[in-house]
Amino acid sequence: MIRGLFTAASGMIAEQMMVDTIANNLANVNTTGFKRQRVDFQDLLYQTLRQAGSEVAAGFEVPSGIQVGHGVRPVATRQIFTVGNFQNTENPLDMAIDADGFFNVLLPDGTTAYTRDGAFQVTSQGQIVTGDGYPLQPAITIPNDAISITVGKDGQVFVQLAGQADATNLGQITTSRFINPAGLQKVGRNLFTETAASGAPLTGAPGEEGRGEIVQGFLEFSNVQVVEELVNLIIAQRAYEVNSKTIQTTDEMLQEANNLRR
Repeated sequence: MIRGLFTAASGMIAEQMMVDTIANNLANVNTTGFKRQRVDFQDLLYQTLRQAGSEVAAGFEVPSGIQVGHGVRPVATRQIFTVGNFQNTENPLDMAIDADGFFNVLLPDGTTAYTRDGAFQVTSQGQIVTGDGYPLQPAITIPNDAISITVGKDGQVFVQLAGQADATNLGQITTSRFINPAGLQKVGRNLFTETAASGAPLTGAPGEEGRGEIVQGFLEFSNVQVVEELVNLIIAQRAYEVNSKTIQTTDEMLQEANNLRR
């Protein structure tokens, strides 16, 4: 019965992590480019009391064995990279990627981070940056006399300058995709960083080699489905209650055994 206490406790710990993950998903339901997470579980070690197929007598084998499990543990918090809903903002610096891919931004330590948050802004020097001031890579600088900005589906950036009839090409926005995006590490501020599990970034022009195209004037919302998260929350709550009831029942059984009299 002592085993039952620890087994049920592992279930409560696992369901608590599931609730924590759901809470974070719901907290970021309106976060631009946010990707929801789910918790994956796996069962723990099994104690074999009788091996299936063991011989009990000459020519006789038991058809099934006896194994007792020791609970559950979280094995991964998997990121789900389905595309969220788009909202038309009519802001020329708002951009979304309509399929697979990430914008590349430069961090202060010189490394590259990746984001689905396309709510870009312009500094006083005209450089396109994130809300935290991290420059878009490769760097794009908007001239002071620019009248309008146009970003093509392939990432080409054009501006209309005052007094000029033809648009000026300022360069191209490149995007990156990963063989295993679920292996990326979240570092906050809507940013991801590369890991050994994600593989190296496949960087290039949007719309090529599996990368999605850029849609100007739109933002991608979170892919969190509130109803689905609430249903999962109810399931996690009930599972937590059942495991706590198991602990209570085991405790009562131990109490009965302790109160036995000859």
